[in-house]
Amino acid sequence: MSIRADRPSSSTLKKKLTKDPLIGKVVAGRYRLESRLGEGGMGLVYRARHVLIDRVVAIKLIRPDLRAETHLRAWMLREAKAANRVDHAHIIDIHDIGETEEGELYLVMEYLVGTPLSAELANGPMPIARSIDVIEQMCAALGRAHDLGVVHRDLKSDNILLTERGGRKDFVKILDFGLAALKRDARLAPKGAIFGTPEYMSPEQSRGEDASPSSDLYALGVLLFEMLTGQLPFRSADRDTLLKMQQTSIPARPRDLRADVNLVGEAISLRLLAKSAKDRYRDAHHLQEDLKKLQRSLPSSAAWEVKGADALPPAPAPPAPPPQTMPVTEWASHAGLFTRMVSRAYYGRETPPEVLLALRETWDLSAKASRLEGEVSSLTRKLDALERRGRALRAEIGRKVEDLAQEASRAAREAAAFGVDEQRIEQEQSTLEQAERVARGEADAALSSARFDPIVFERAGAALATVQAKREQHERYGGRRQEKEKVARGLQRQIEQLRGQLSRYAEALEEDLVRGRSQVGERSREGLKFEKDFTAASNRLVAHLRDKPECRDLWSELGVDPPRPPLPEQADGGLDPNPADDVPSSLREPDPFA
Repeated sequence: MSIRADRPSSSTLKKKLTKDPLIGKVVAGRYRLESRLGEGGMGLVYRARHVLIDRVVAIKLIRPDLRAETHLRAWMLREAKAANRVDHAHIIDIHDIGETEEGELYLVMEYLVGTPLSAELANGPMPIARSIDVIEQMCAALGRAHDLGVVHRDLKSDNILLTERGGRKDFVKILDFGLAALKRDARLAPKGAIFGTPEYMSPEQSRGEDASPSSDLYALGVLLFEMLTGQLPFRSADRDTLLKMQQTSIPARPRDLRADVNLVGEAISLRLLAKSAKDRYRDAHHLQEDLKKLQRSLPSSAAWEVKGADALPPAPAPPAPPPQTMPVTEWASHAGLFTRMVSRAYYGRETPPEVLLALRETWDLSAKASRLEGEVSSLTRKLDALERRGRALRAEIGRKVEDLAQEASRAAREAAAFGVDEQRIEQEQSTLEQAERVARGEADAALSSARFDPIVFERAGAALATVQAKREQHERYGGRRQEKEKVARGLQRQIEQLRGQLSRYAEALEEDLVRGRSQVGERSREGLKFEKDFTAASNRLVAHLRDKPECRDLWSELGVDPPRPPLPEQADGGLDPNPADDVPSSLREPDPFA
């Protein structure tokens, strides 16, 4: 299955090929759509192939009914920028972004085969080791995203793909940063607008407030609750009721729904589902520390894998859709077959000029297309190398930011802990100072009355000493808090510097990539013209040669069924008025209205 939900059968693929009018369409002059993979809130996702080089990708096109929604177009543009800036192994790679001549926005992404988390959850609760493994990978990706100023805003089980990478099962890929907010831009959405999926929406989002990193952590809590129990914490058929439940209702304890729920996993999920953001984890790094502690206490992940007679073989990847056109590498062989046919059909007599012209065109076009394919391959390799260098540098900066952010997170948490102690000691100090004032008043009264009571003076002295010790303790904790806050601020400044460096580099890289993609697009559009002309010349040759008995044994090599015997009214050698019926689909003229 591809990057979206169900594993389509071959019959489903055929149905999609016949019904979807976009199948066969060429996007940006170089990506031919082969089959529909799925549909999201903002766009349609297709499997596509480069017209000149054998590269399979996934392409998201903005939904036709939303093309006039400028704010959604802007969000889709930010999806690519946000995901590419993060550049994490657990976030889908986006290779290209742009607009077609018709004004259609598209994203070119890596083509993935896997299972959505929603499909796994449809089978019920997941084992604790598997659940924490999935959540921990998501947490690592979100930690990097949040460090770089990116909030997903719409995490849900449909947006999590479980694939296999390097022999590792359940390798997580987070999809659809379509609502990712690099910065909230009031021009892109009305104030107070509510975006996202209600079942996974944080209380602050449900009130129309801007999403924050803590909002993504709340969605992780919903996902973890769902994996532990097999059901959502809040359910309602009415959207408004569900939003209200997110704001005010307290979720059930997972162990009340399933007696065997891991208690530490339950505590993590309930903390993530706190109504107030300040009561959740401080950040993804804080959460990841607890997840790793829990992982170390659990048995190996192999414990939850199904084995023995009950083991089910993995579902096969969907069959590749039939090619829409003939590869460039086969053009010359077809031209050679046409040459053999012509030499047989017109042996010993003059070949019609129109046949010779069509034959020369097939040879000339196959040579031009072959050279062009080499140019496009060379340009694409250069683009790939540029993208690899860019990804390597972004990943390096991202790792540095992540390391600094982890230190900053610990320093901030330590500062907060010292702050709590400081407030507690301050309250104790206030109580002791009040007691010291009372004791000092008693001592002053004893002096004024010339009455010497050693116990009164000892009590006053002890109270004063205790207050002074508490003040020193308060100053120590305050100093430690300030020291940790200073460390956190220093680390945050370093993070901001790295983010600025990353932003400047990303802009410079994008300029180079845009130029290279423009060159590839121009060459690919030239290749499409060659393809159209080659198809037309081939159709003319097929029309001339289809009734020649000398060529009968060569039709199968050309991919065409042997010609039917001529009808009585065609006994004089006239041509069938519908010769295209026997033309192979790879050579037919494309439908201009497709």
